[in-house]
Amino acid sequence: MIVTSAVRHAAAGTAAVLFVLPVPAATASPVTSVVPVTSAASAVSGLPGASAASDASGASRREPTQPVRHHVDPARLDRKGTQVQPLPGAPSVPSLSALSWVVADASSGEVLAARNAHRKLPPASTLKALFALTALPHHEPSEQHTVADSELTGIGDGSSLVGVKEGYTYKVSDLWNGVFLSSGNDAVHVLAAMNGGWESMSRQMQDKARSLGAMDTHVVSPDGYDAPGQVSSAYDLAVFGRAGLQDPEFTRYCSTRYADFPAGSWSYGIANTNRLLTGENGVARYPGLLGIKNGYTSNAGNTLISAARRGDRTLVVSVMNPQGGGGLAVYEEARELLDWGFEAVEQVQPVGSLLPAHTKAAAGADSRAVSVPREGAAAKAAGKAMAVGKAEAAAKAEAVGKAEAEAVGKAEAVGKAEAAGNAPRGGAEAAAVPGKDSAAGAAPSGASVGLPLALVGSACAAALALWARRRRSVDRVS
Repeated sequence: MIVTSAVRHAAAGTAAVLFVLPVPAATASPVTSVVPVTSAASAVSGLPGASAASDASGASRREPTQPVRHHVDPARLDRKGTQVQPLPGAPSVPSLSALSWVVADASSGEVLAARNAHRKLPPASTLKALFALTALPHHEPSEQHTVADSELTGIGDGSSLVGVKEGYTYKVSDLWNGVFLSSGNDAVHVLAAMNGGWESMSRQMQDKARSLGAMDTHVVSPDGYDAPGQVSSAYDLAVFGRAGLQDPEFTRYCSTRYADFPAGSWSYGIANTNRLLTGENGVARYPGLLGIKNGYTSNAGNTLISAARRGDRTLVVSVMNPQGGGGLAVYEEARELLDWGFEAVEQVQPVGSLLPAHTKAAAGADSRAVSVPREGAAAKAAGKAMAVGKAEAAAKAEAVGKAEAEAVGKAEAVGKAEAAGNAPRGGAEAAAVPGKDSAAGAAPSGASVGLPLALVGSACAAALALWARRRRSVDRVS
């Protein structure tokens, strides 16, 4: 009878523990998710744990679809000619006369298409975008500055000017309007003087370009005026444009069409020279345009960085030195690229990225397709599955009785102590161990299989201890 009672307690305790245990295949084995390289509209396959959780708890618990990661050849943008990876049905890339150009998604930094992206060419006043990225954070817009005569020396012949005068006092915001709208080299010289001087500003801009991953740019003259050795590329200009859109001040200045510029006791109106923004001189205004910066010198030809928003999508394009169509061709070719980009954005695979190398690495191995445990998503799925399992087990354990529930608690404590070196420490950690990948579809590990057996033994031991304690209590009473 003694043996029968002990076996009954052990069996009850074991059954209660087994009810609590999650299914090993759903929660204890590492989850390996392989992301296929398909189209921009494809989605990552669901996780096994997430599927189990959603089946048990309803559609409201379903895990969100993971974003697609594309394979990007990092050397592709170094090649000459047009680079694009169209999917079936994608629109054809427009045939343009520009020596180089880039179309990219401003949010993700993915380059949708490009031509001679890293060809080094004179940037003209589009270099002012880099100047603004470097100098804007150093002074408040409302700060006032009185211009010294020395700050206006050295301005190149034929430079575009906004009309800054020595001895006059200007707000910093007025000077920036002069930079962005009138492309005023005089305003650039004053702001550069306020930030350490011409040579210092050149070094600061060079450092800023490198920090953004723009390796083609060499700064000699911060205003973009032609200077020996001064070059940039369509890729770098797109990087500067994308970075500028992340700064609300930069975006406000570059998208301003008209402003008043002070001249002592009065002011006069200035208009943005970006024709796509204002819709002047025979160029139709582009819907949703955010501006950025245009430029021209006899050596650089026409250059342009433009960005436009349509719905929840923002694109940035850069165009350098069109070879045909006259002085307005740069705007029309940018228009064609924007139109193509908005139409093709879900129908092409990226050919590169505007993100700097260290950012790509932090975001996930250069945006390549990956095959690693998705710790966060798997942990959530495992936690949900564990919660469902525990809820069911609680209902069943209540029917077993108070004595068996106590045995379950003791068995869990003993089992955790014995399995501490071999098993995950909880439902949220049972899904994956960083750095220990397993092949997709592999069987559960030895620790995962051994965990139920260890707890069964612990349950039996706890149940026998409970029975012995009760037996002693009965003997003392009798």
